[in-house]
Amino acid sequence: MRRLRMGMIGGGPGAFIGPVHRIAAELDREIELVAGVFSSDAGRSRAAGEAYRIDPDRAYPSLDAMLAAETARGDGIDFVSVVSPNHNHLPSARAALAAGIAVMTDKPLTATLAEAHELSGLVAAAGLPFGVTYTYSGYPLVREARARVAAGALGSVRKVVVEYPQGWLAGAAEGKQAEWRVDPARAGLGGCIGDIGVHAFQLAEFITGLRVERLFADLGAVVPGRLLDDDCTVLLRFDNGARGVLLASQIEVGELNGLRIRVYGDQGGLVWKQEVPNSLTLHTLDGRTEVVHAGGPQLGFDAASRTRTPTGHPEGYLEAFANLYRDFAALLRGEAAPLLPGIADGLRGMAFIATAVEASRAEAGWVSLSV
Repeated sequence: MRRLRMGMIGGGPGAFIGPVHRIAAELDREIELVAGVFSSDAGRSRAAGEAYRIDPDRAYPSLDAMLAAETARGDGIDFVSVVSPNHNHLPSARAALAAGIAVMTDKPLTATLAEAHELSGLVAAAGLPFGVTYTYSGYPLVREARARVAAGALGSVRKVVVEYPQGWLAGAAEGKQAEWRVDPARAGLGGCIGDIGVHAFQLAEFITGLRVERLFADLGAVVPGRLLDDDCTVLLRFDNGARGVLLASQIEVGELNGLRIRVYGDQGGLVWKQEVPNSLTLHTLDGRTEVVHAGGPQLGFDAASRTRTPTGHPEGYLEAFANLYRDFAALLRGEAAPLLPGIADGLRGMAFIATAVEASRAEAGWVSLSV
């Protein structure tokens, strides 16, 4: 079975997420990065190609050049991975789909909800595999949590609390990674809500299997002069009547990447923390507590099939990312990958961002969330 060939859009010198995608995609040796347009600057794209150790002739100066050359090759790329800032997601995906090439894109799906609807139509018309890297749905114990909830281990879900605190934007936004995230022209409609809040939203729906029907949003730009939100509080109401709260912030000094979710039903509860990702805590109504470990024999298929090491040998962020690429490789080969987030998940995330931003600005109170 040959390795699938990946082209990357973005991920040039100084980028954080580009090397992460490359490492994750290649971890299981099902995919190989062979080409890319890594920067809008031809020299920087060439330099990135050298760093990634690909054929210099396949480090392209533009997206059009890459698509034209790769579709003409007998060994051209099988898909592109879009890892550029949000405003580039739609044009990059649009061009790839038009060229008959499948797409994996970073989240959020696009910069605006209107763009997300356009892309959804393009994906449907193209009929090609499409994935969105909501990273945390790739963690084995997140998938175990989803399976336990679906099996009724918690009973009927009553309450969901999902928190995503960071502190790295508590001061001035300095450096490449910070600057574009606080720039509406590149980040789009949302700041913190689009960068990490949408991760929390997707995680809540992914684990519970429920959909948010209504929300009450309070988003703020706390740092003086900032144009996009950096602190978010959103109350949630799910389609089964369960209540929830989503807290996302990038101005909480001392916090690193503290994503945590708690789900409570009428028969039990669960807790998962991204900074301690290899354990899942389950509580029962009679007072018992069970801690499930990654790699352990008690895991179901969804978690066990995406765990690479025995219990006590930690797996984390890169491996979770790799699980999404493994799922995407399965799609490209015509197999099923039901847990891989796709265009519908990306569109729903953009609807959440847009609804929360607009409701908060208008102080609209409770509003409906629909796609």
